[in-house]
Amino acid sequence: MKRRIPYFEPPRAAMAVGAGIIAAIVLTGCSEKSKPDPAAEAPPAATVVTTGDVNALKVDHPEQFPVVAAGKRSEAGTLNVTGTVTPDVSRNIPVVSLASGRVIEINAKLGDTVQKGQLLLRVQSADISGAFAAYRSAVADEKLSGTQLDRAKRLFDKGALAQKDLEVAEDADAKARITVENAIDQIRVLGGDVDHPASTVDIFAPASGVITEQNITAAAGVKTLDNSPNLFTISDLSTVWILCDVYENDLGSVHVGDAVDIRLNAYPERNFTGRVGFIGPILDPTTRTAKVRVEMQNPGMMRVGMFVSAAFHGTQSKVEATVPATAVLHLHDRDWVYQPSGNNTFRRVEVVGGAILPSKVQVIASGLAPGDKVVANALEMQNTVEQ
Repeated sequence: MKRRIPYFEPPRAAMAVGAGIIAAIVLTGCSEKSKPDPAAEAPPAATVVTTGDVNALKVDHPEQFPVVAAGKRSEAGTLNVTGTVTPDVSRNIPVVSLASGRVIEINAKLGDTVQKGQLLLRVQSADISGAFAAYRSAVADEKLSGTQLDRAKRLFDKGALAQKDLEVAEDADAKARITVENAIDQIRVLGGDVDHPASTVDIFAPASGVITEQNITAAAGVKTLDNSPNLFTISDLSTVWILCDVYENDLGSVHVGDAVDIRLNAYPERNFTGRVGFIGPILDPTTRTAKVRVEMQNPGMMRVGMFVSAAFHGTQSKVEATVPATAVLHLHDRDWVYQPSGNNTFRRVEVVGGAILPSKVQVIASGLAPGDKVVANALEMQNTVEQ
């Protein structure tokens, strides 16, 4: 007897799930076949062939390296140097004493601002004492000679004196008056006053300004001019000099009369303007620099010895090339650009890069002329070469 195997019909929900799985598998396979291959669509990689020249490259797909033309930038050349504030030598006034002696009082010191006629110091001097003694002696001689001349005249009028004796008396009186005048001048030269005899000499400021040098102290000795420095030096700082050191190679960019922008290290936010007044004819043999003098009015904040930054603006315009900043390759502390040289060949050329402008454009100081073609992205080409 045959046994009958019962037939069980699967649920409809299970059949639906199975059908969905089979459809997803089929669709996935189809989508994978239809998805494009990125590698197949990308342009072929450029091949770089090096030549015997290390700076020459040959590329089989040069279109992958766009080139641009160098721009043009024209402006007056600028040279940046450093300098120091110094007094105007033509406005330096020395304070001296023609009378030697010993200092008994000092009323000023280094850095003080003084006015013309202000008392600076007193010197006790034997010179002025001797000058007053000579003056008094001369006055006495003059009085005596005058009396003798009057007597000689009366005697001559009465016929009791010869003409020659009268002339001798007149000569003696004239010489006595000259001696008095010389004694007065001597006192004034030494700094004394004829009407106020004293053994001290008052030294007054000969001009208004700032004391920038002091070579005397209290109780110090004052010697004669031939072997002693100035007691004080007074500088008029309303006009100052900026002394800058300019290298020999840059002297061609500096001319007398050029405008100079001055910035003080103490006040970097302030900008001042001066003019080149003198270029030193002698170079420092050690630093190979020349002194360039900038003359300017002191706005009131410039102090002697201050450090400054000076920017010299030439009168002649300088034309420079400009390229995108990406076109310059910085390699081994040098700047390079790639230039097309025909027949799918590029040449690496060394240039001197300048400032990078806010528009991502770099100035080329030398090595490239406006209008020259360069690769827009030098780093991309360099990376291709190194691969």
